[in-house]
Amino acid sequence: MFRNILVHIPSERPVRPVIDVAVALTIARRSHLDAISAGYESMTAAGMIVDGGGAAVAAVMGAEQERAQERADAAIAVFEIEAKLAKIAYGTRTLVAIPAEAGQTISALARLYDMTIVLQPEYSRASYDNEIPQQILFNSGGPMLMVPYIHKGPLDAHHVGIAWDGSRLAARALHDAMPFLMGAKAVTVIAINEQAGEASSDQIVAHLGRRGIPARAQQLITDHSDIQSAILSIAAESNIGLLVMGGYGHSRLHERILGGVTRSMFDCMTVPVLMSH
Repeated sequence: MFRNILVHIPSERPVRPVIDVAVALTIARRSHLDAISAGYESMTAAGMIVDGGGAAVAAVMGAEQERAQERADAAIAVFEIEAKLAKIAYGTRTLVAIPAEAGQTISALARLYDMTIVLQPEYSRASYDNEIPQQILFNSGGPMLMVPYIHKGPLDAHHVGIAWDGSRLAARALHDAMPFLMGAKAVTVIAINEQAGEASSDQIVAHLGRRGIPARAQQLITDHSDIQSAILSIAAESNIGLLVMGGYGHSRLHERILGGVTRSMFDCMTVPVLMSH
C-alpha cells in the first residue's frame, strides 16, 4: 500500500516542500519513488509554428525547448541529490511540452501509481506548475497528496482528519487514505452541517473502530462559505497533520472546474491534504 509513489517536481516554483515529504514518506513506507518534472514551452513560441516559418522560427523554437529542458533538468537534479542521500529506490523523468500537454502526460502517468504527490498552487505567482494538481486530481484516477507551499519537513500523519459529508467522493478518499489511517494514533471525522443519513460521521467512527483505528467525530454547523475555514480551524486546534477529503468539481464546456470547498482548499491550506476524485 503506497509502495509505488509519483511526485511532481515543479520547474518554476520551490521544490523543497514536495521533495521533503516524498522522500520521507518513501523511507517510512519502504516504497519506490518516481519523480517527474516538466519544462514548459510558452504558448507564444508554440504559436509561431502556425503564424511563421523558416529557419528563424526553428531557431526560436529550438532555444525555447532548450531553456524548458534546462528548467526541468535543474528541478530533477535537486530531487536526485536528496534521493541518493536517502538511499531510496527511485526513478526520474523530464519532459518538455506546452502546459496542456504536460498536464495530460503527467496525469496519464499518475494512473500507474498508488499515490501522486504535488505542490499546492500559488496563484499569486504566475506559473504553469499551478495547473498540474487540478489535472492530476481529475484525470489520474487515484489519490493525490497536495503539500502546502509553506510546508517544511516530512509529513506528520499521527493525527489524521477526515472531512466527511457522506458522499461517494468522501468515501473514496476515506478508502484511499486507509494506509495512513491504519498507522495514525488519532483520527478525527469532521462533519460540517451533517444531515441524517445512512453514512453518518458516528457510523464512520464505528466502522473505523472495527478496524482498530482510534477515531472520534466532531460535528459543527456553519455557513457554507465558511466550511473550508472551519475545517482548517479544527485541524489547527487538534494538531491534525493530514487532512483527507473528496476532490469536488463539475464539468463546464468540457473543462474540469473545482467545486467551492475544494477550490478554497487549493487556495488556502495549512496542512497536507489527501484528495480523491
